[in-house]
Amino acid sequence: MNPGKARATSNSSMLLDIESLTKIFNLRQGLATTQLIAVDQANFSLKSDQPEIFALAGESGSGKTTVARMILGLTEPTSGRLRYRGKDITQLSRREKKSWYFREVQPIFQNPFATFSPLKRIETYLFETAVNYQIVDKCQLQPYVDQVLSSVGLSLAEISGRYPNELSGGQAQRVSVARALITNPTLLIADEPVSMVDASLRMSIVNLFRELRDQKGVSVLYITHDLATAYYAADRIAVMLRGWIIESGPVEKVLGNPLHPYTQDLKKSIPTPNPDKKWGDLISLEGFDSEALTNVGCKYASRCAEATDMCRQQTPESVEKDGRQVKCFLYEAT
Repeated sequence: MNPGKARATSNSSMLLDIESLTKIFNLRQGLATTQLIAVDQANFSLKSDQPEIFALAGESGSGKTTVARMILGLTEPTSGRLRYRGKDITQLSRREKKSWYFREVQPIFQNPFATFSPLKRIETYLFETAVNYQIVDKCQLQPYVDQVLSSVGLSLAEISGRYPNELSGGQAQRVSVARALITNPTLLIADEPVSMVDASLRMSIVNLFRELRDQKGVSVLYITHDLATAYYAADRIAVMLRGWIIESGPVEKVLGNPLHPYTQDLKKSIPTPNPDKKWGDLISLEGFDSEALTNVGCKYASRCAEATDMCRQQTPESVEKDGRQVKCFLYEAT
């Protein structure tokens, strides 16, 4: 079997195409049931012929991880369309997902140690992934795994015989990336991949994603609360607020000159001397009034200095302005 296998083909020009994606959770509170709209009509896409790093950014609870879980098939969408290479992911059979989709779309999670059993040698995971997906013949197994490890700055000799607790955080996350690369994927879903890594190692992981994009043609959906690494790593970004994508476009425009009042406030709230400060520590949902927690009007109206009665009573549409999409009445045509 050839490790550089041919990838699935499609007539679609889009690698990933998300349209009006919505996820509603029903929450039981005593005898009552309330609805939480975790993702609300999300739209974005990645082109198949332009490998890129697309950042999905927002505070805790903004819905970004729920989007990732839907793409990975771990959570079923309530409505909307989720296509990969033109195929509706939700309609794929279990066999199709394993034989094709899960080869091409691989996850990298926040905590690398949570994905490995402390009782299992680390190289076992890499070998099992290659065998389960029938990537290479057994005689090629060790050389192939060593080759993949070298692409993330490690070697099989370096990790062989070691258990997860014997690795540093940076090494464990690099092994997680290597495990994802075993299947020769086209898209990595990286959910907060540097949040549990020491600050000194974060840029090495981010630089690794850039190398994978440039050298292997791998696209990365980079989910983060960290504006600094998003600005450094991403080509494009979508900023989420309570399920909405409120501004999206080239990262230089969205973070360099934000248009939406929420994005502007996020940028202002990041203290330059302390890059480890999380968004959730800076802008809290505490203080949102009851009106803001309903589905009426703009979800940032109660905190926005520019809000009008229209903002509190009507839902804004996403409009194109200065090369990006922004969900705000300030930019609607008059």
